[in-house]
Amino acid sequence: MSDPLKLTTLCLNYAPELTGIAVYTSGLSEGLAHADLAVHVVTGYPHYPEWRIHDGYTGLGRVERDSGVTLTRLRHPVPRHPRLANRLVMELVFGLRSILTNWKKPDVVLLVTPALFATGLAMLKARLTRTPTCIWVQDIYSLGVHESGMGGKLPARLLRRIERRILNSANEVVVIHERFKRYLTEELHIDADRIDVVRNWSHVDGGDLSRREHVRRARGWAPDDIVVLHAGNMGAKQGLENVVNASEIASAEGSKVRFVLLGDGNQRAALHARGSNSRLEFIDPLPEAEFSAVLAAADILLVNERPGLTEMSVPSKLTTYFSTGLPVIAATDAQSITAEEIERAGGGLRVNAGSPGALVEAAEDLGTDPELSARLGVAGRLYTAQTLAAAPAIEQFRGILLRVARGTASGDNDGAKLDAGAADVVLAEPKVAAPVSGVLNVK
Repeated sequence: MSDPLKLTTLCLNYAPELTGIAVYTSGLSEGLAHADLAVHVVTGYPHYPEWRIHDGYTGLGRVERDSGVTLTRLRHPVPRHPRLANRLVMELVFGLRSILTNWKKPDVVLLVTPALFATGLAMLKARLTRTPTCIWVQDIYSLGVHESGMGGKLPARLLRRIERRILNSANEVVVIHERFKRYLTEELHIDADRIDVVRNWSHVDGGDLSRREHVRRARGWAPDDIVVLHAGNMGAKQGLENVVNASEIASAEGSKVRFVLLGDGNQRAALHARGSNSRLEFIDPLPEAEFSAVLAAADILLVNERPGLTEMSVPSKLTTYFSTGLPVIAATDAQSITAEEIERAGGGLRVNAGSPGALVEAAEDLGTDPELSARLGVAGRLYTAQTLAAAPAIEQFRGILLRVARGTASGDNDGAKLDAGAADVVLAEPKVAAPVSGVLNVK
């Protein structure tokens, strides 16, 4: 029997983080390991979205084995209040430590960005060792700095040049949305033939409806409350001040709309201090089963983005939301990727970002129209089944990595070594949600 393809993945985020990028790096690694690839992951210490290293993770590094994946964890600084400069320090420290780590002579290296600067450092080592590379773009780094206003125009222009250079040096680039590919080809001038689109997948089952009434009573939600729930990270790009403002309008008008913010993030304390009224509730991150039950007990699920965000990221919470059968409201700019996803899925309504009154009005409209809500929920579930399934996405990714390792991607793959028999593996249904005890949340 031939040796399996050896993959080393470098990523800052991995389980037991169950928010954002970690969900996909963990799910892909486990799925590929189940498909008989030898998967080694070099990753950081779990810290997101709390922006502190999780309890129990001590020392400078550790080696773990989980679901067929070998993990090398490296400690790095974690900024309590992330900004461009201190996030750069975190990425550079992780990147430097990762290139000094034994990669176990892989046939191909998969690099995940963010973290862009760790990816750039790893590309240097890959070139020196003549190892084929694939970069997986979860967020467009330079665009994020520009749209979020984190660093000003000059840093954004510099980051754009750095990002272009790093992505152009890879043998293959994988992006999570067609809009990302268009931006990379038109704005960063990456060869379209070297870019593949692999959609992020739905990583949790639909909501647990059996406990719906019990959860609502336990939470103090009245039968006629219209519960609008936002699950996931509470950071700058979510612009959740809009939700606080909407709750104040609902409270002042005697509306039945109740806004619930479930999760954590570096803006949570400020949001909590700012908003205190009867139509706003904060819930800490929850264990998986309880999370699913609370999600299902809501009436509407919310994506909220700060005004001006159009291209930088795809909110992965939509992959969870659409699987529940509940309608979605997206408070986002009309030209955003999120707006495009809502329209494509047919699973929700869009209101303008930063318009709290419109958000309250849309919630009241949906909450009093069960036919429309049901129709949107069914459309979201159908979109999940047709577009956001895990197994086809991971199988597509496996094919890309095999191609890069063979040297049949369009870049320079002189260092690739692969026994042809490695292509004969059959993809098993992956375990895409990490089993590690903790919380389940979404980006």
